[in-house]
Amino acid sequence: MLQSPADAAVHPLAVNLLDASSLLASFGALGIAVVLFAETGLLVGFFLPGDSLLFTAGLLCVPGATKGPQLELYQVIPAALAGALIGAQTGYLIGRRGGKALLQRTERKGLQRGVVRAEELLSKYGHGKAIVLARFIPVVRTVLNPLCGVLDVPVRSFTFWQVLGGALWVVGVVLAGYALGSSVPGIDQYLLPIVGLVVVVSVIPIVRELFRARKARRNGGDAR
Repeated sequence: MLQSPADAAVHPLAVNLLDASSLLASFGALGIAVVLFAETGLLVGFFLPGDSLLFTAGLLCVPGATKGPQLELYQVIPAALAGALIGAQTGYLIGRRGGKALLQRTERKGLQRGVVRAEELLSKYGHGKAIVLARFIPVVRTVLNPLCGVLDVPVRSFTFWQVLGGALWVVGVVLAGYALGSSVPGIDQYLLPIVGLVVVVSVIPIVRELFRARKARRNGGDAR
């Protein structure tokens, strides 16, 4: 159930940072910018719900589609772009100024797997394609930006590709939510299952990576 702005004001501590609907009901477009900045620019934000947040925001931009807060595309898209693009550039600068030590010291297994996957993307696809693809993979889009800074990816190249990838990700996911909300009557009653599906789809690359890593370890053990 979506939390109304009035309820959020009365119960400020009830905001769930992992719940896209709660974040949007409490903070609106400003919340989108802050969350995407943290997810793409700060390693501490790897757990935040970027994909579901953008998709839900798109749904809430459709007039009368849900009983939740009404958002506007002209506010949501610029706010999301600002958070995602400035966040990525901040992450890159953090990487250039000391990110190597920070990434090496992290004890969070999710981040460690993200670093491995990000390195594989860079090695397999090169800077441009990897930076664009990373936008659509949770955790990887958090660690790839500082990793590019650590690896001294040229700033002009990084900036160009992260802006392109960020724009495709933000606009694509928001408009996907908006299109669904516009085409399905009574979308409000399906909101939670739809957001849940978005979350599941977004973590599929992570699950695949876990199985792949487990299989590699098993094969390595058999070889010995």
